[in-house]
Amino acid sequence: MDQIKTGKFIAKKRKEQNMTQVQLAEKLGITDRAVSKWETGKSLPDASIMLELCGLLQITVNDLLCGEVVSMKDYNEQTEKNLIEMIKQKEASDKRLLTMEIVIGLISTLFLFSMIGVGVVFMKMKMDEWVFFLLLGIGLAQFIVAMMFSLRIEQIAGYYECKKCGHRYVPTYKSVNLAPHIGRTRYMKCPKCGKKTWQKKVLTKE
Repeated sequence: MDQIKTGKFIAKKRKEQNMTQVQLAEKLGITDRAVSKWETGKSLPDASIMLELCGLLQITVNDLLCGEVVSMKDYNEQTEKNLIEMIKQKEASDKRLLTMEIVIGLISTLFLFSMIGVGVVFMKMKMDEWVFFLLLGIGLAQFIVAMMFSLRIEQIAGYYECKKCGHRYVPTYKSVNLAPHIGRTRYMKCPKCGKKTWQKKVLTKE
């Protein structure tokens, strides 16, 4: 998917509708900076507003993803190509997110232990006890926030596969948070077959 081409296409269609970046942004409930990023090829519109954007520009989602008006003759072929490309991009994005989860976990753990270590040193120097507990509190607070953020990443990145029926799905944050786990394998209830199994994290839907 060529972001530069798509960006130029968005700009062209916006101008054809006699809209400024500010006017288009207001209709979509976003900032004009976001529209500017699309048109310069720095980012793509979020999937949640693609349909509304296409309606305002009087194009199809397929046109938007191709960066040009697609003829009916090539419509199905281009649709399939766009879907494959979007799946590949999601998989790559999920891989980056899961790597980020590991990095966040390592950094937050190191920070927690460093705060404990500094606190112990202060205690040995016979500093006030409140300094140790302050450092411990700071370390624990950032660790808890980091773990919550990491759990959120694990929930949305990729899918969990039911060992019983093979169904792959994105679980709720609550079910991920409460599920016993070994690494990224979690003991959860499958929404399709209703069985509880140890479910592995996978990147692809099928």
